[in-house]
Amino acid sequence: MRTLYQFPLSHFCEKARWLLDHKELDYVAQNLAPGVHRAFTQLKTGQNKLPILKDREQWIAGSTPIALYLDEHYPEHRLLSANRELQQQALEIDTLANEMGRHVRRWVLTHALQGSDESVDILIGEKGYLRQFDKYTKPLIKKLVSKGYQLNSDKVAQSKAALDVMIPKLNDILIANQGGYLVGQRLGLADIAVCSMLAPILTLPDTPWETEQLDAFSTEFLTYREQLQQLPLGQYIARIYATERRARVDWRGIEMLYRNKY
Repeated sequence: MRTLYQFPLSHFCEKARWLLDHKELDYVAQNLAPGVHRAFTQLKTGQNKLPILKDREQWIAGSTPIALYLDEHYPEHRLLSANRELQQQALEIDTLANEMGRHVRRWVLTHALQGSDESVDILIGEKGYLRQFDKYTKPLIKKLVSKGYQLNSDKVAQSKAALDVMIPKLNDILIANQGGYLVGQRLGLADIAVCSMLAPILTLPDTPWETEQLDAFSTEFLTYREQLQQLPLGQYIARIYATERRARVDWRGIEMLYRNKY
């Protein structure tokens, strides 16, 4: 059985889940806790980031390497076109989406952690090892996330400025391709990457970022969310999620038992 090691709230992990779902491959989503995950990821892949896919004896780290691996080993329902020009366009958009995703993460996490503890509860898990120490874990997780992703005012402002450039650029690409998909005429890597990276801002239904506590977010976040919703790009993301996001595995995953050996 394939195993995807993930943070449930991570949009990079959502991208990896979607890649596997698009390929119609069976897998288990295994949750790791922020900070605690580092020993495991270093041991298995020599780096600290998620997602990581374990497929038989192969360990693949990163959402884009996972996409390339899946197309090579499971060519049905291709993520990249056989056409070299379209393939290059998709990879360029994927690179842009990955960069944008880092800014989305910083900006959204800043607003999410300032509001309710809903996001922290998901990070800890419902029944995970860290839930035993709930009183102490929540402040610790917030501190680890804030430090790890540099959620300071200067960095957050830089990320917002970057989003103000990248989102209109992607909106223009979509319009130039007549609004159906970002590259070509069917769903592919570029679409999955961009939709996954911007979904946290849109708080779409049946995603990790769906919330009944929008009033806990700042006016700045809600205004930016509305602006994205009104763009062709935002409407396209909502449409793609509604019509083409066929999840085979619950994004909540299962908790890692850290007391067991790796």
